[in-house]
Amino acid sequence: MKSIYVDHAATSPTHPAVVDAMLPYFYENFGNPSSIHQYGRKTRQALDEARSFLAKTINANEKEIIFTSGGTEADNLAIIGYATANMKKGKHIISTSIEHHALLHTCQYLEKKGFEITYLNVTENGMISLDELKNSVREDTILASIMFGNNEVGTIQPVKGIGEFLHGKGIAFHTDAVQAYGIEIIDVQEMHIDFLSVSAHKVNGPKGVGFLFANSEKKIYPSVFGGDQERKRRAGTENVAGIIGMKEAAKIAFREREAKREQYLTFRTRMLAIFDEFDLEYTLNGDKVSFLPHILNVSFHGVGVESLLVNLDLAGIAASSGSACTAGSLEPSHVLAAMFPNDQERTMSAVRFSFGLGNTFAEIERVAHEIVKIVRRIKQ
Repeated sequence: MKSIYVDHAATSPTHPAVVDAMLPYFYENFGNPSSIHQYGRKTRQALDEARSFLAKTINANEKEIIFTSGGTEADNLAIIGYATANMKKGKHIISTSIEHHALLHTCQYLEKKGFEITYLNVTENGMISLDELKNSVREDTILASIMFGNNEVGTIQPVKGIGEFLHGKGIAFHTDAVQAYGIEIIDVQEMHIDFLSVSAHKVNGPKGVGFLFANSEKKIYPSVFGGDQERKRRAGTENVAGIIGMKEAAKIAFREREAKREQYLTFRTRMLAIFDEFDLEYTLNGDKVSFLPHILNVSFHGVGVESLLVNLDLAGIAASSGSACTAGSLEPSHVLAAMFPNDQERTMSAVRFSFGLGNTFAEIERVAHEIVKIVRRIKQ
C-alpha cells in the first residue's frame, strides 16, 4: 500500500515546477552574480527579479530582502545582528517559551553574552498575553521576537496587535514566519514587522535557502563575513538556483493559497470527524480560532506517542510527535510543556499531523482510520 506523508511542517516535497525552474541555473545560467561579464549579469538579473517578487509577497522593499541558507540563519541574523548593533541602547530582549529552537538557542547564546531575555508564557491554547508583553517592556528593551504561527500546534499569535504596540514603543519586532509564509497573508508594513524569517523548504521549495526581511531603518551587524554580497549584510556567493526555486515555490503557494487553505481545513475537519465517529478519546492542542490550517496537533489519552508513531510508520504513515527522542528517552515538547505544565500525559501523547502537496482526501481518511485502529490496539 502507498505510503502517506503527513509531516509537511517538518519539510515539504519540492514541487516539480520548482525543480524545472531551477535546472537551467545548474547547467546554463551558472555564472556568479557578482561577476561583471555576461554570465554574471544574467544570473544577477534573475537574482534581482526573485528578490523583487519575494519582497512583494510581504509588501516590502526589495532592498530589504536578505537571502540566507534558511529560516535558522535568518533568525540568527535578525536576533544577533540587531542585538549586537544596538546593545548601547539596551540589552533586554523579549521572546516566548514556545519559539523554534533556532530562536531559543540564539537567545541562550545572547544570554551568555550579557543580554537578558524575558520569555513570555502562553495560555493552554498556545497564545501569548498582550498584557504580559506590555508589562515586560523595560527602558532597556530593544527587541521582541514572537513567532507568527507555531510549528507544533499551529497557533497564530496576534501579530498585528504586537507590532502596533512595539512600534509605538520604538522596540524592534522580529517574527519567525517559517510556517505561516505562503499560508497566511503577511504585510510587514501594516503589521509593523521589522524582521521576518522565511524558509523555502516549508513551501515546496528547495532546502538550504530562505530569506530575512530586514527593515532598512533598523541597523544590523552581519554574522557571516567575506565579500560584499547582499549589500554587505550576508557574505558568500548567493545560492542562485535555490533562490530561483524559492521564487517559483512562492509563486505557486500564493497562487493556490486560498484553495489549499480550504483543502487543509477539509482534511482537518474530516480527520476529527472520524475520531468522533469511533468515539476515540482525544484532545485537540492549539487555538480553535486562530490557527494555521495545515497543522493539527492531537493528544490521544492513555497512549504513548512513541508506540503510536512506530505503529503508524509500520502502516506506511509518516507523522511526527510534539516530543523528541533523545538518548533513548522520550522528552516532552517544550511547546506542549509550556502550554500544559501540569499535564504530562497530554504532552507525552501528542501527535502532529501536517498537510501539504500530494495529500488527498482519501489519504487523510486512511490516516484517521489507522489512528483509530492503532489507538484501540495499544489501549487493549
